[in-house]
Amino acid sequence: MSEQIKHECGIAHIRLRKPLQYYIDKYGSATYAVNKLYIMMQKQSNRGQDGVGVANIKVDVEPGTRFISRYRTINQQPVTEIFSKIARKFEKAKKKAGYDPKDSKWLKNNMGFTGELWMGHLRYGTHGKNSIESCHPFLRQNNWRSRNLVMAGNFNMTNVDELFDLLVQLGQHPKEKTDTVTVMEKIGHFIDEENQRIFNKYRKKKDNNEITEHIENEMNIQRVLKRSFKDFDGGYAMVGLLGHGASFIVRDPNGIRPAFKYIDDEVIVVASEKQAIKAAFNVNYEEITEVQPGHALIVNKDASYKEVPIMEPGELKACSFERIYFSRGTDPDIYNERKDLGKLVIPQILKSINMDLKNTVFTYIPNTAEISFLGMMQGLDQYMLKRRKEVIIHGQPSLETHEELLSFQPRVEKLVIKDAKLRTFIADDSSRDDLVANIYDTTYEVINKGVDTLVVIDDSIVRGTTLEKSILKMLDKLEPKKIVIVSSAPQIRYPDCYGIDMSKIKEFVAFRAMLALLKENFKENLLEKAYHKALANINSDDQENCVQDLYNEFTYDEISRKITDIVRPEGLKAELEVVYQTVDNLHHACPKNLGDWYFTGDYPTPGGNRVVNKAFINFMEGKEVRAY
Repeated sequence: MSEQIKHECGIAHIRLRKPLQYYIDKYGSATYAVNKLYIMMQKQSNRGQDGVGVANIKVDVEPGTRFISRYRTINQQPVTEIFSKIARKFEKAKKKAGYDPKDSKWLKNNMGFTGELWMGHLRYGTHGKNSIESCHPFLRQNNWRSRNLVMAGNFNMTNVDELFDLLVQLGQHPKEKTDTVTVMEKIGHFIDEENQRIFNKYRKKKDNNEITEHIENEMNIQRVLKRSFKDFDGGYAMVGLLGHGASFIVRDPNGIRPAFKYIDDEVIVVASEKQAIKAAFNVNYEEITEVQPGHALIVNKDASYKEVPIMEPGELKACSFERIYFSRGTDPDIYNERKDLGKLVIPQILKSINMDLKNTVFTYIPNTAEISFLGMMQGLDQYMLKRRKEVIIHGQPSLETHEELLSFQPRVEKLVIKDAKLRTFIADDSSRDDLVANIYDTTYEVINKGVDTLVVIDDSIVRGTTLEKSILKMLDKLEPKKIVIVSSAPQIRYPDCYGIDMSKIKEFVAFRAMLALLKENFKENLLEKAYHKALANINSDDQENCVQDLYNEFTYDEISRKITDIVRPEGLKAELEVVYQTVDNLHHACPKNLGDWYFTGDYPTPGGNRVVNKAFINFMEGKEVRAY
């Protein structure tokens, strides 16, 4: 993606199902889980570099022994830093009296990060300060083990104000109005109630130590989660650890945010991406399955587990951006889907180059678009095979044409390479654009000047500013006859509110194109109409997306042509055309990830429509604030 957007977060969960001594005896070290978690987090580092956190809980240690360990950092190379810090604890332990690396009891009594229950989190902040206080996991502490809660997640809630008010109604005094705090405190409230319910059940029959054991063994975590999650509106995959050794993973009812699990007799593992589990445990992909939407995977203190519903499942709307860009392309399903995205734009590309493959050069930018580029080239090969069959079977070409057709290969060049050594942090605004253009190194003298068309495929085009201010100017220096920019994703028209940093509607080049078309066609009055409609329903629980009607005034191709006009830099000599993937093709390529609200405006939850209408109201009122 030439315009990087912040997005998503990564989660990792490991529960050792056997005593720590088992892993020491079998694998020769007490760091079995540490090493696995490290691999899982490194393989998900694409999901967040703003901050990293790790938490660990020891099961069944004596009172007076610290049983929760947590490290967080927002420094450079955070995954390496966190695990280096944990490694130093093991090194320092060698100096302690009685140190025995093969004795699990000594390790658990004398060292942190030697427990059976692990959590890791990689953060991409969608808004707010990037401070250590914003870094997951969060910790809610109590002297009763079963009232301790450690939380992390990949989520964003659209109804934070409502959740905040619910906490106040419960009698709480929340310290912040953020989704992280409100979610954790709401779950924590019902954990406290569950503890109290079981305590009251036994208070006249047992002593307090016995009651504590009953609470830890009898907690109805499914009941806690049902009560906690019934008011949540958003996309989420959350991990919670309880201090006595139980844990849970919850996925939203529409399956917006991903969560995958692997379970055997030694471990219960969850991660945001299958590839992380595959890399760490070297298991077959078919053994890695999804946590079902609207369900919770609950792991008990004794490491037994169940996956149970806690909410009514909604329409499956798994995030399609996971397949287009966010997740690692080494997942075989995602790899093939991205290739299909490249293949499916071939008809539009052929039309844009007027079928002149002989004088067309194909390339891609940035590196993340390489897989869709490979698919595009495979699609061209399939087209050429079809053409050869048609000519040979039905046509009588001359010998020269026949040979030329059989031997022809599309021209592929590596024209744009990112030069990571260049930095722009010392530049003022007026000169930054120049420097940005030179972050990319360009291959010259491979384009037939004034003759060749240059086709460049990208993952997606969000704002269009990088194209306008740097990339197109850079490509124009190669002196092609025409430049065709191909987006393997459809037009991004609407804000996201489920964890991707796309909240201001005016930043989307598709929205700016629609505004320009309204003005050109003397339909600007429709903006006021949509604005007043949005205002009239802003407090309604059953809102319609008021922006959709504005886009419906124009065809998909009209929006694309206007985008081409908008991103065309002043003085560009080459012809220019911007080609977008269609939504139908996206669904064909990614049939299991039908979440497409950023392209279509069809949000899977009521909060989505509230957010898009609020974003539009902010635009109309000139407010530079987020819509959620």
